[in-house]
Amino acid sequence: MPQKKILIVDSDAASRNFIARKLQELDYEALQAGSGKEGLIFTWRDHPDLVIVDPAPSDIKGEEIASKLRNDPRTALLPLVALSSDHNPARIKFCHEAGFNDYITKSGNAVSMLSDAVSRLLGVTQEAMKQGGLMIVFLSAKGGTGTSSICANIAVNIAKNQPEVRVAVADLVFPVGSIAPIVGYQGKENIVTIADRSPLETDTEFFQTKLPQIEYWNFNLLAGSPDPELSNLLNVGRIWDIVSGLKASYDYVLVDIGRSLSKITLPLIQHADLVALLISTDVSTVSLTKIIVDYLKAKGVNPDQIYTILNRHAGLEGLSKREAETMLGIEVNTAIPYLGTNFGFANSQHRPFTLKFPNDTASIIFHDSARDMVDLAHKIRSQ
Repeated sequence: MPQKKILIVDSDAASRNFIARKLQELDYEALQAGSGKEGLIFTWRDHPDLVIVDPAPSDIKGEEIASKLRNDPRTALLPLVALSSDHNPARIKFCHEAGFNDYITKSGNAVSMLSDAVSRLLGVTQEAMKQGGLMIVFLSAKGGTGTSSICANIAVNIAKNQPEVRVAVADLVFPVGSIAPIVGYQGKENIVTIADRSPLETDTEFFQTKLPQIEYWNFNLLAGSPDPELSNLLNVGRIWDIVSGLKASYDYVLVDIGRSLSKITLPLIQHADLVALLISTDVSTVSLTKIIVDYLKAKGVNPDQIYTILNRHAGLEGLSKREAETMLGIEVNTAIPYLGTNFGFANSQHRPFTLKFPNDTASIIFHDSARDMVDLAHKIRSQ
């Protein structure tokens, strides 16, 4: 496999050379630019896999560099890391808003932090994410929208609609996973324990044979962290290896991140074949969702990749589908009807809704939505 290329943009030659040596020790190819203008030129000319920028070069501010790269289709999703001696929270905020994935301050542990960031950000690339099974990421702007329940029920319907395919669900809701209680999984294997294994242990055969298949649900589960304390021990640098392993092992990988939108999960959203965005009917949730939609657009996510699900299972009150569409500025693709106590009852029994209530209107909607999401994901992948 060719070496990954990393461009270092820093007006301080000593700093550039030091970082370059450290990256070369990690088997990366290090390119260097001594000014912001050179950094932009070299990025568009040499196509590095990642760019490290001191936000204070002599000619162009780092925020402007990030903005220019983010606004160019060629580099909209390019991983960017700010490496700076400026500890000012306002500067950190501005850099993140401009498009930097990470901001690392120069300190005694900066090299270790940079190594972790590079490993994490290079693990997910457009090329890698176009390989293997289709990936659908489920998220919401606010808790309580039923993201995990919908994710699990869409997954079981994908498996039902296509009995010949293999489906996996990965629970990346932090700090506590939420899929396991829904499907009744009580095993010890989870995202933290698997991330703690070496890459040699977690090959394709491991994911195909060691992930538990959940009875009644017809999918294999990578459970989330069972408690917040264990979540703190997660080796986040392995997330991308794990996701790639799942995609290599399954036809469909559904990733539940709930409202855990962070620098860990954002690259998954950016490289997903489809993003399932859950909203409820209250005005505050739709307003927060509008912020998320605008943020994802700014991060290079095509609005056509966002499949919006209005979930009104908890009650009849609130915004209509048309009102939600007006506030969001995008189409609401499907709406889950009011389900009374049925949804909670099915979850408490650890059963898919369509198995517990096969004649309910919502069961038809789950079936049709699963089919439509798969069709759309295939269409987007082929573009």
